[in-house]
Amino acid sequence: MPEINEYGQTVGDALPDWCGAPVLTRTMLEGRWCHLEPLDPQRHAADLFDAYAQASDERDWTWLASTRPTSVEATFHWIGVKSNDDSLVPYAVVDVSAERAVGLVCYMAIEREHGSVEIGHVTWSPRMKNTVFGTEAIWLLLRHAFAQGYRRVEWKCDSLNLASRRAAERIGFVFEGRFRQKIVRKGRNRDSDWLSIIDGEWPQCDRALQRWLAPENFDAQGQQRKTLAQCRAE
Repeated sequence: MPEINEYGQTVGDALPDWCGAPVLTRTMLEGRWCHLEPLDPQRHAADLFDAYAQASDERDWTWLASTRPTSVEATFHWIGVKSNDDSLVPYAVVDVSAERAVGLVCYMAIEREHGSVEIGHVTWSPRMKNTVFGTEAIWLLLRHAFAQGYRRVEWKCDSLNLASRRAAERIGFVFEGRFRQKIVRKGRNRDSDWLSIIDGEWPQCDRALQRWLAPENFDAQGQQRKTLAQCRAE
């Protein structure tokens, strides 16, 4: 609880045992529907190029810093930059049943001294749409970060990217505010919306996500029986 210090000022909760969070290593995160594999250009470039090529236009890339790669070689280079960036922990989202990469995502903005990390570089392909992969991939990242002792996981998006913000809020991220004129991206202004889940919120969020991801929540056609909101209300 906040305390009153010797000067009569209200100060934040004391964290006497806090020593910072550990390094997030590039390790496999295994799910039921998808795995997160450390991003590897040799292993994942061809799959990802093919997955992104399923889209008929560029609309999924409007709010991303990148543009859709036009060849396997371009995909190799693009994901190689992420793979070689020591500030990121990059993953390929791998469809377990098909054994192929269908998207990528990263840990970024890692602040071990504060126990804070962001989920970013979220680049889903059409092969992830209408599947559980996106939700399970984010759940795997959240579960791993909090299990490692992180106190806060962030999500940031263009304020005009309503789909991204709604996806984050559906999972359990809480809107914190809007940073106006935060970035210039692709020659346009970007106001950035910031959201987060903190460690005290995670157990309830985790229970709801596990209920939703359970095999019994899906019929033979892969359609959900209960929404995540309904699982959260139980």
